[in-house]
Amino acid sequence: MCLAVPGKVVEIEERDGTRMATVDFGGVVKEVCLEYVPDLAVGEYAIVHVGFALQRLDEESARQTLALFEELGLLQEEFGDPWEAAAAEAGTVPGPAVKDEAQEAQR
Repeated sequence: MCLAVPGKVVEIEERDGTRMATVDFGGVVKEVCLEYVPDLAVGEYAIVHVGFALQRLDEESARQTLALFEELGLLQEEFGDPWEAAAAEAGTVPGPAVKDEAQEAQR
């Protein structure tokens, strides 16, 4: 599922003529393009979809939305656990599919 998720801008820089931001989504940090909301500032919140800030959002609405997404498990679904996923891809830690197969084999 691809959700538009609120996040807090923690850093802004210009990269190759494009305004980019580091955005915190309740603990998950991603790089985001600010070209659609060029006047967004550090400390403000935005709704982000597929790496683009689409709209400014007030802090209270952002916090409520993040809390609801967390309660529903949507943040985990949207962002996953990047460290576990990377380890699973590298074959160093069993990923979800490997864990499921191991559990099935024990039955």
